[in-house]
Amino acid sequence: MTEPVATPAPRAPLLTPFTYHIFRAIWIAGLVSNVGTWMQNVAGVWLVTTLTTSALLVALMQAATSLPAFLLSMPAGALADLVDRRRLLLFTQGFMAVVATGLGALAFSGGISALGVLGFTFLLGMGAALNSPIWQTVTTELVARSALPQAITLNGVSNNIARAIGPAIGGAIIAYYSAGWVFLLNGVSFLGTWAVVYFWKREALVTDGPAENFMGALRAGIRYVQYSPAIYGVLVRTFAFAFGTAAMWGLVSVVIARKLHLSSGHYGVMLSWLGAGAVTGAVLMGRAGGRLNFNQRVLLGVLAFAGTNLALALVSQIYVLYAVMFLSGIAWLMVMTSFSTTVQLSVPRWVQARVISIYMLVFQAGMSVGSLVWGELADRTTLTISLLAAAGWMLASALLAFPFPMRPAEGLDLAPAEHWPDPATDGTIDPDDGPVIVMIAYHVAPADWPAFGIAAGQLRRLRLRDGALRAGVFSDVANPTLITEFFYVATWGEHQRQHHRFTREDQAVEAQVRRFHLGPAAPRVTHLLAFPNTPNVEMATPLQTLESQR
Repeated sequence: MTEPVATPAPRAPLLTPFTYHIFRAIWIAGLVSNVGTWMQNVAGVWLVTTLTTSALLVALMQAATSLPAFLLSMPAGALADLVDRRRLLLFTQGFMAVVATGLGALAFSGGISALGVLGFTFLLGMGAALNSPIWQTVTTELVARSALPQAITLNGVSNNIARAIGPAIGGAIIAYYSAGWVFLLNGVSFLGTWAVVYFWKREALVTDGPAENFMGALRAGIRYVQYSPAIYGVLVRTFAFAFGTAAMWGLVSVVIARKLHLSSGHYGVMLSWLGAGAVTGAVLMGRAGGRLNFNQRVLLGVLAFAGTNLALALVSQIYVLYAVMFLSGIAWLMVMTSFSTTVQLSVPRWVQARVISIYMLVFQAGMSVGSLVWGELADRTTLTISLLAAAGWMLASALLAFPFPMRPAEGLDLAPAEHWPDPATDGTIDPDDGPVIVMIAYHVAPADWPAFGIAAGQLRRLRLRDGALRAGVFSDVANPTLITEFFYVATWGEHQRQHHRFTREDQAVEAQVRRFHLGPAAPRVTHLLAFPNTPNVEMATPLQTLESQR
């Protein structure tokens, strides 16, 4: 009798997250705010285009938006994992409302300059940099994990609906009134989001183990990414994609104004076609289901944007470019949702905002550096050469799909395993006492040493990822079958946090190591604390401490 073949669970419909009323309310508020943001983008870029003849200054508008994320994303991610996210959202939305309103007032006064617009755009970018990691992480609190890919896609739809209608509305307001009205309306849109977040009754999260400090939280986020190959691969692909697509975002207004000699209305319509393509892409992805994995989606999107840059460089018919931008919108949503979903599904909740902030930092760094490079190249050579070079970059970056493939993350179980027993201690240990060395003794048959070494190497990576400063495996010279794994942690409190960071997915790696252990008893675990106990030692070395005491 054969076992029945398990069928995969059906994929949740695209609109499933809307059944969660909190997600629905925040999504609508975010849509309104996104419309205001895209109106602001069009007004700001077009105003700079009319105030200066430098293509570099126009391209710097993208850098003014992206650079703050490079500076503030990681601190914002650490804050989002340490303090109440609702209060942070209230602060960031209020700050951006004040800045947008101030820019509008200055524009009405007639005293605005290209550098002034860049300065206010930089301040708005600071608010967005602080807001974005929190906003993305909040999604994981609003819907079930099974609906998270659809929720992330709908967030992309929100931004791209706004991209489809926001630029057109902004362009029309600029044409019939002035850019000042666009800036004021953007300020009002932030106030609407502020009100929805204010009435959100967020449940307080209970955290186990000692609280992290700010700098320790930053280091933990960087360390987690460093020892997570799946996340590291996404970041490499993200930077390459952002660097190449920055040519389109930074220079499309120059193509419209200088190459095609058209008005701001055409620029707004151009971005609207891109947004409409992204919305269409969400619908197509929902119907296509699992026919394309994330790796294939990103590869197709990269190739599509190589064509986009080629078209902007060589095509002079505006209606052809509208069609190109529509297809680019589909590619944009495919790539960005693939990146974002992979990151959010691949990390546990305790470090989620920090990893997302690093992902956003890498993306914005690619956009900032790309804007500078392609804008400077356009000033030094020609607009066409700059766009052709960007197309060549996109084609070359497609090869990254081989060394850095996107790994599936939907089935990962990242809930805390909570299977490590608390060590027996003689008295109370202060969380700041340390360093701590943990040793785990295994008895392994010589024939199993090669396989044990491979499995122990995977476990070593997890130890380093979750807080260990050093880790390794040693054998006893007098009894080679006795193999000891050790890892070294800065403080007792950090080791306690390790207990709660180890996930059920990690438990399978640990089980692979322990299956080589011989004997009826479990591997012996020993905890060693620095003697005498030394508070607040972050990077001390036990051997150096002992030498100094001789």
